[in-house]
Amino acid sequence: MSDLYYLGIMIVAGLLLTRITKKLHLPNVTAYIIAGIIIGPYVTKLVSAEVVEVFDVITTVALGFIAFSIGDEFKISTLKAIGKTALLITLFEAVTAVILVDIVTMLLGFPKPLCIMLGALAASTAPAATLLIVRQYKASGPLTNMLLPVVAADDAIGLMAYSISVSIAQGMVHHEEFHFVNTLLVPLGMIVLALVVGGILGLIVAISNRYFLSHGNRMTICMGAVLLGVAIGDRFGLSNLLICMAIGAVYANLRNDAERILGYIDDWTYPLFLVFFVVSGAELDVYALPKVGLLGLVYIIVRFAGKYLGSFTAAKICKCEPVVANNIGWALMPQAGVAIGMASLVVRQLPDYGPQIQTVILSATIVYEVLGPLAAKYALSKAGEIHAN
Repeated sequence: MSDLYYLGIMIVAGLLLTRITKKLHLPNVTAYIIAGIIIGPYVTKLVSAEVVEVFDVITTVALGFIAFSIGDEFKISTLKAIGKTALLITLFEAVTAVILVDIVTMLLGFPKPLCIMLGALAASTAPAATLLIVRQYKASGPLTNMLLPVVAADDAIGLMAYSISVSIAQGMVHHEEFHFVNTLLVPLGMIVLALVVGGILGLIVAISNRYFLSHGNRMTICMGAVLLGVAIGDRFGLSNLLICMAIGAVYANLRNDAERILGYIDDWTYPLFLVFFVVSGAELDVYALPKVGLLGLVYIIVRFAGKYLGSFTAAKICKCEPVVANNIGWALMPQAGVAIGMASLVVRQLPDYGPQIQTVILSATIVYEVLGPLAAKYALSKAGEIHAN
């Protein structure tokens, strides 16, 4: 069968399952993920593991467009209103998750390099699920306004936490001394470089809008810039998410009519996101769950506890509205693409612990990707910011 045949199966399966989840008042994202699990190589095998690998490019591109869309949340006007607060919440929720996972796993007697890497992977959150739920339910209000910048920014902290932690863990394994440049400055430089590259591409897109006036042409330019940003990131080892987020942020700040074009792109990319989540579900090995044992259970619980406590504490310090302080932690539960990607790197960089870490992360992803969208919907509903069924 051709790849287009399997692509059709994924789209149909995702849409059909939404008819069931809608009756249960569950988010569409949950339907797409469950559909992927059902038709994937670990359950009915309608779609094989080889076919799933073919669609990795869709996953990469979808994450690029997700980051591009979230870049709109970094308009200067928005940042002036919530910038310092969003930054503090992001720092607290990401760092608290890292530290808690580190401490608890070490107290339980697991090897320190393994604990350090699991802690680093605890920082990142999956922006895709949160963004789609906000769109599906047309959510708006103080919690939504705070949530999207936080979800977008904490991947930057997650990437930096990973880069620092892997250097420390490798030093422990190989009995090497701590190197300030390699451990701290290089990761920070890579993050800054990714933002600069994305900013330049965003500037080019904004300038091009002076010469291309139709909505179709402007949308095409934006899409080309996102694809180029993803390609540059892959080629030079930079973060695709940060590059594409910077493209969207610069474009949104330089063009007053950017939101209209972003709206058109959102309509076009919705089927892409559907396939992205179905593929993500198909990649999840449900049989890995029983293998994780105590370590996996601790990671799942403690990571969420860190996210909730960190965001709640920062929101209280910043004197945020109760709807933000009490609910934002629930919406930070999802974890997927970035963490899975970094876990794959651990296998190569720390072969002694990589397979165990990868199993834990994949198993946690199953739990987070099913429960995470429900938790995000719960948070938005409790805050009174859901405006559609």
